[in-house]
Amino acid sequence: MSPAGASLPIVLVPVGTDEDALDACLSALDAGTPADTRVWLADDAQAGPRGLALIQHWLGRTRLQAGHTRRSQPLGEARHLEQALRACGNADVAVLAADACPVPGWLEALSACLAADARIVTSSPWCNAGETAAWPRIGEIVPLPQAPLRLAEACAALAASWPELPSAVAHAVLLRGTARVAAGGVDGASFGSWYAALIDLSLRMAGLGGRNVLCDNAFVLRERESAPMPGDLDALAVRWPRWHAALADCLMHDPLQPQRQRLARALDVLEHLPPQPDLFAEAT
Repeated sequence: MSPAGASLPIVLVPVGTDEDALDACLSALDAGTPADTRVWLADDAQAGPRGLALIQHWLGRTRLQAGHTRRSQPLGEARHLEQALRACGNADVAVLAADACPVPGWLEALSACLAADARIVTSSPWCNAGETAAWPRIGEIVPLPQAPLRLAEACAALAASWPELPSAVAHAVLLRGTARVAAGGVDGASFGSWYAALIDLSLRMAGLGGRNVLCDNAFVLRERESAPMPGDLDALAVRWPRWHAALADCLMHDPLQPQRQRLARALDVLEHLPPQPDLFAEAT
C-alpha cells in the first residue's frame, strides 16, 4: 500500500439499489481518491444483478484497495451500518452515500480536518444537497453546473476554518473512531435510517466534548438529500428535544454564509482566469 493510502481513513460505502447512482459514485471515488485507499462496499442485500456486476467490474480495475461484502438477508440501514462500523474498531471511517460523487481532494481534506483538532469528532463536506452543509444555499438542493475538477480546485484554494454544524450530515462524513466507540457507536435499535442514526451519534459524541464541523474545503456532489424512516424524527425529538430548535435556528440564520461566500468567490476567480497558454505553441 502506498503511504498516502495507508495514512487515510477507511471509506465505507453502504451499497444501495440505484445502480446508475452507484456506478457514478464508484467512478468518482476512483478518480478523486488517492490510490490504495481502503474502501469497503458494504451491501445489506441491496444490489441487484446489474449492481453486483458493476461492483465486480469496478473491483477488477480500481486503483483503490477495495472489497465488497454482501449479507444474505437485509438487516436494515442503521443496523447494517452499526455492524459495519463496529467491525472497523477504533479506525477513523468516512461513510460515503452510495449516490454521492466526491470531488478530488475530498478525503485528504476531511482527514486533515480531524488531524487539526482532537476535539473534532465528525467532519462533513459541502454538498449541493447537504441540508446545513448545502452549497450554494443552505437547505436547498441545487444542481451544479461546475465540473468536479473546478470545484476541487476552488476548495483546494481555500484555507479551512472548520465551523460548527448542528450535527453531522449523511451525504458524507468522517467519523473519529475513538470518539465513536466512546459514545457507544451507532444505535441501530432505535433508528431505521442512517440519516437519523448519524444525527444521534454525532450529538452523543458532542455531549462528550466533541465538535461536529463542516469541512469547508471539501465537496461531495449528490442529486438528493438523505431522509429519515418512519418514527425516526419522533425518536430524535424524544432523545434530543433541543435539536430541532437548533436545526431550525441554523436554517433561518445561516451562520455559515461567510464560508459559502468564500467558496463562491474562489469559483468566480477561477472562472475569470485567462486560459493557460499552449505549452506546445511554437516560440515566436
